[in-house]
Amino acid sequence: MATAAATPSGVGFRSERGPVLAALMLCTGLVALDSTIIATAVPSIVRDLGGFSQFPWLFSIYLLTQAVTVPLYGKFADVIGRKPVMFFGIGVFLLGSVLSGVAWSMPALIAFRAIQGIGAGAVQPMSMTIVGDLYTVEERARVQGYIASVWGIAAVLGPTLGGVFSQYASWRWIFFVNLPLGALATVVLARRFQEKVKERRRHKIDYPGAAMLVVGCSLLILGLLEGGVGWAWLSVPSVVIFVVAVALLVAFVVVESRTEEPVLPLWVFSRRVLTGGTLAAFGVGALLIGLSSYVPTYVQGVLGTGALVAGFALAALSVGWPLASTLSGRIYVRIGFRDTALFGSVLVVAGAVLCALLPEQAQVWQVAGAVFVVGAGLGLTSSPTLVAAQSVVRWERRGVVTGTNMFARSMGSAVGAAVMGAIANATLTGRLAHPPAGASRALGGDGIDATSLVLGGHVPTGDSGVATFVRDALYAASHHVFVTVIAVAVIAGGAVLLMPRHTKELTFDDALSR
Repeated sequence: MATAAATPSGVGFRSERGPVLAALMLCTGLVALDSTIIATAVPSIVRDLGGFSQFPWLFSIYLLTQAVTVPLYGKFADVIGRKPVMFFGIGVFLLGSVLSGVAWSMPALIAFRAIQGIGAGAVQPMSMTIVGDLYTVEERARVQGYIASVWGIAAVLGPTLGGVFSQYASWRWIFFVNLPLGALATVVLARRFQEKVKERRRHKIDYPGAAMLVVGCSLLILGLLEGGVGWAWLSVPSVVIFVVAVALLVAFVVVESRTEEPVLPLWVFSRRVLTGGTLAAFGVGALLIGLSSYVPTYVQGVLGTGALVAGFALAALSVGWPLASTLSGRIYVRIGFRDTALFGSVLVVAGAVLCALLPEQAQVWQVAGAVFVVGAGLGLTSSPTLVAAQSVVRWERRGVVTGTNMFARSMGSAVGAAVMGAIANATLTGRLAHPPAGASRALGGDGIDATSLVLGGHVPTGDSGVATFVRDALYAASHHVFVTVIAVAVIAGGAVLLMPRHTKELTFDDALSR
């Protein structure tokens, strides 16, 4: 059995790493499949449960609970080991999957997605951390490319299953399908992976810091998603929520600088390579969720296709990612981490511009081509920035560094879903508030929920004029989201520029002494 030790090269058990890698790919598939399936099933869920204005919460709450728990898991992994943290995450994720599959309302489904997020917060960063333990810097990009290929497989299988379940069975099966995959991942990992933790010690949990982080981020997401929908942006509830959120996050920083064992240690921002990589990960998360949330809505609601076709369009995003991620290892060995990530950032901006230029009568292959370019850029950006961060710390700090990178990506996705959801909701509210003559009664006073008239390609007989009006509103909302994606892509590219051009493989302690 492979053994995780402090030596990243895995000397003495090189030939045993294959089964462990397969187990990690299965664990990553657990989260990847769920992410890609639900993106194409959202229109079906909205038609069944209602609440189009609330659907961004399905992404935000999942990503928020995932984000705020990642630093805790990273800390536990450095204290008690990677394996028990991974098993805990898989178990909680499967529990959330079962509950989500039996959800009876949109609020219930949102709550159960939060439970899923708590489990997912352990799975992905633990997979990346174990890879950092077992493989050298030169090998990590190739191996992370293998793990990223799981996203490519899930990108094809996930949207296809999501479309099939939504169109021919029930969207509830998108959650139940996690159970056999999770069971298989657990069995393989239990049999093939053992680790030697150098020192088990008593640990203190930073409960005040964790509480401030959770509540502060939750209020921020609440204010962004409900502003302009549940209450006016400049109303008293909106202002109070944002003020309290900012105050808690500032207090969190103060507490973390003074506590003995912070949930998110501030030293991870003490070097340019770590700061740049963390900010880039935040941007990657926002970009990914923006396209994953609204490309299916655009393809189904505006172009009038079914869930299956929308799934194939979105699949191009995740297909481009692992292909580019695998290639990035060869590139950054020659030109460096930063220049590789910078080239990826240029591709992301180009792909985002192509998305924003999509017309109201675009072809599905045009959508797929645009998101493929974005996916390739994300693959060339995310892997080099993560490997660069892992290469400058020792084993006992690698879990925290990897967890911080994953935290930033998840937090970027949560904030991105909230911001882009607010932009889409504001656009739809403004457009649907002024329907053409005779359309008010057909819309039924449902406001944003009137979008269910066109989602999934089902247009009620005799309501073609109303459906065209709703499609126009959905196109405007999607277009505004894609324009926002361009801005985020440019900011993420700026974050990459913060990284030094050449990063040597140092320990963090060695780096501090320089």
